[in-house]
Amino acid sequence: MAEISRRTVLTATGAGAVGALAAPAAGAAPAPPSSRRHRPHHPRPVPEPLKVPEAIGSGGAVSSVDPYASEVGIQVLRSGGNAVDAAIAMAATLGVTEPYSCGLGGGGFLVYHQTRTGRTWTINGRETAPASFTPTSLTDGAGTALPFDATVSSGLSVGVPGTPLTWEVAARQFGRRSLRQLLRPAEELARRGFVVDAYYRSHTESNEERFRRFPETARVYLPGGRVPDVGDTMRNPDLADTYALIRRHGVGELYRGRVARAIVDEVRNPTTAPGVEVYRGQLTMRDLERYRAPVQAPTRVRYRDRDVRGMDVPSSGGIAVGQILLLMRAYEERTGRRVRDLPEADYYHWFSEASATAFADRNRYVGDVPGVPVDELLSAGYARERALLFDPQRAMARPVPFGSPDGDYEDAPGGGGRQGQPTQGQSTTHLNVVDRWGDVVSYTLTIEQTGGSGITVPGYGYLLNNELTDFDFVPLTPGVPDPNLPGPGKRPRSSMSPTVVLRDGRPEVTAGTPGGATIITSVAQILLGYLDRDLDLVDAIAAPRLSSRNAAEGADLGLATSPVGVELTARGHRLSPQRWIGNASGVAVEGRSLVAAAETVRGDGGAARVVRGRRGHGRQ
Repeated sequence: MAEISRRTVLTATGAGAVGALAAPAAGAAPAPPSSRRHRPHHPRPVPEPLKVPEAIGSGGAVSSVDPYASEVGIQVLRSGGNAVDAAIAMAATLGVTEPYSCGLGGGGFLVYHQTRTGRTWTINGRETAPASFTPTSLTDGAGTALPFDATVSSGLSVGVPGTPLTWEVAARQFGRRSLRQLLRPAEELARRGFVVDAYYRSHTESNEERFRRFPETARVYLPGGRVPDVGDTMRNPDLADTYALIRRHGVGELYRGRVARAIVDEVRNPTTAPGVEVYRGQLTMRDLERYRAPVQAPTRVRYRDRDVRGMDVPSSGGIAVGQILLLMRAYEERTGRRVRDLPEADYYHWFSEASATAFADRNRYVGDVPGVPVDELLSAGYARERALLFDPQRAMARPVPFGSPDGDYEDAPGGGGRQGQPTQGQSTTHLNVVDRWGDVVSYTLTIEQTGGSGITVPGYGYLLNNELTDFDFVPLTPGVPDPNLPGPGKRPRSSMSPTVVLRDGRPEVTAGTPGGATIITSVAQILLGYLDRDLDLVDAIAAPRLSSRNAAEGADLGLATSPVGVELTARGHRLSPQRWIGNASGVAVEGRSLVAAAETVRGDGGAARVVRGRRGHGRQ
């Protein structure tokens, strides 16, 4: 075990770190030697960036959950970078300010649309299981699933991180700037610090007990042995040094170099507090060396006169969001009514039924396996067949049975058995960028649970993921094939749903959100609200959400107890009140105006920015 020294500094101040966000110059020198961090340091009292839910203008736009990340993105666009450049710089910044949701120790999915060519690419940065994993690796060997919570906070949950290689692939193939330049703002912010807000403090506080199980995590994220207060300045010099290391030597350090060795050592033998024992992981250097972040084609769904493009397997997001939209269209055909004209209770009822149906098929067919019937699941014929189960007045019994996407959709609704529901974490983050050329990035990244595995790479300042708990530990239904069981080198199924919508071949809107499996329902609702219900994008994001995942239905912002919720309950829906579902953001292209939008309430609000324009509200 490496010697532990206190290297993170916490200063109670209202000062921000805006000065650290200046756009980097080409070939900028590495950060100063680490010895300087021990000198007395008093940050200048620079105001903290503001959270603003909507910005309207031109020249480029960004939106995310975090004002520091959005400020970095706008500065990259202003200095001539493209959407991919801004997205990478924003993601690296979120690794500083949202370390419990994303970072170098996690993975994600990036969707990039290039308007000039009309092409859309995606980068699959999902984590992979060790080569030693088998379908029974998350069981006790006798067929019983290991305890979920104990598995999360252990080395056994850690997959090979995909985020660093995602950034390298994106910058090399689609960016205008080098990764060396793009990591500089995040490095400086980690070194100088950011202002702790209530959202950051609450997540630290909720993880305090778990973080104390791992001395390195407590050292980095509980500086001085305590949860930081709102208004404190939080610094992470270890992470700053790691960014500097990547800038000098490339991301290979995290897959083949000394950082990779530190990851493997810690995963296989986690350093814990006295008396704490956790499962050991199975990652090897060979697992890290073999990791790839492939560029893939997107999923495509034709919805009315739009082309909806999203993330393919191993994400279920593009498939499930597309299927929900197709089912809503099929319900229109069955009833002769339009989604845009529905009263609120009817709209939520339709949406709940479509979501439950899509999740039934997702759980049965989608995973990192050969032969996923993507084209059939996203066909209008299959949606019409599944719509035969729909009752406009009454909720279907949950769980809804999965269907048969076999190409024969003429006579009956088809269907198979009913399945239980998998467990999935809630923590992720999302960002959106549109640049001056009209190119778009929609990027969702994660470390899975809030705080990931709870394990910090010693000396390098970032948390490792617990993505392997996104596998089904045991088959959901005995005797029914489960595409999401563990396997060697396999990527666990995800719900991340970065989405770009085109109209007449040009971007119209992009959106995404964190929230585990609720990501799918949140993104689909935002798209329906904006495209069909005539809501401004900021209002489509702010609207109360219902998340029906083929079991009990979550409902936030008071929807469950509202008159609409009472009517839904009378129709057989089982609504479970929740404070917030998701923390979404998006950008809309409305004529010559760009409208960046983020949450107004959830997550204490988000951060929308445009290169040139104003903050405002309403379509232009």
